[in-house]
Amino acid sequence: MLKMFTTQLTGVFKRIEEKEEFSFEDGSRLLAQAFVGDGSIYLLGFGEMKAVEFEALEGREPLRGAKVLPVESLDVLESADRVLLFTRYSNDRQALDLAQMLHEKMIPFVAVSTVAEASDENLSKLADVHLDLRLTKALLPDEVGNRYGYPSAMAALFVYHGIKFTIDEILTEYEE
Repeated sequence: MLKMFTTQLTGVFKRIEEKEEFSFEDGSRLLAQAFVGDGSIYLLGFGEMKAVEFEALEGREPLRGAKVLPVESLDVLESADRVLLFTRYSNDRQALDLAQMLHEKMIPFVAVSTVAEASDENLSKLADVHLDLRLTKALLPDEVGNRYGYPSAMAALFVYHGIKFTIDEILTEYEE
């Protein structure tokens, strides 16, 4: 089973890398603007996506200048700040409410989630840049036709690292 999971997970990573290539670049450039403009990158993960917050702040290679977004008060945000949101699905109500507030405050943000069924309320429509995790179903079949093994946090961490690497490259070029 582990071999099958590994194969499927590798496929997920490859699809994200291929289909979201331009969004990685666009999102990273938008977030890098925070550093150039003396702002901060605020992160927020909903549910299991809190793993990204921990990686960005406590991991071996933290994201320079990153902070956790205090959802109880968006008053800390200034025009030079940028926000990076992670949630399982693009129709997550909490994430949508926050995205709407960011949009109203004119704070640019990048959202990462699996695009849920098409609807008017969707992070992919509200975010300045959206990266689709492309995890529409769990990866492994069981004996009765159900599926299990839904690695949303792993996919989110993959995207986070891709964004971070690109931001680091952009800032290296800027500082030269």
